[in-house]
Amino acid sequence: MTVVKNQNNELIPQRTVTGWRMCIDYRKLNATTRKDHFLLPFIDEMLERLAKHSFCYLDGYSGYDQIPIHPEDQSKTTFTCPYGTFAYR
Repeated sequence: MTVVKNQNNELIPQRTVTGWRMCIDYRKLNATTRKDHFLLPFIDEMLERLAKHSFCYLDGYSGYDQIPIHPEDQSKTTFTCPYGTFAYR
């Protein structure tokens, strides 16, 4: 592989199989980017902390489309697709 550097500090390697591929040097951008300086907790520590509490799971999928819409507001839910025009009831 041959690497060519142009005036914009872009490195362009030429590979024998796929041809040209553009690469950009993001080191200056990475140097100015704000870093997160906190560690993620270990999963075993989190499980120990969570094991002492009770939890509730809300199934939004089964509840979807189950809340009735007032007849006066049903026209506000109208949408059109290739299969026709529909409104939720």
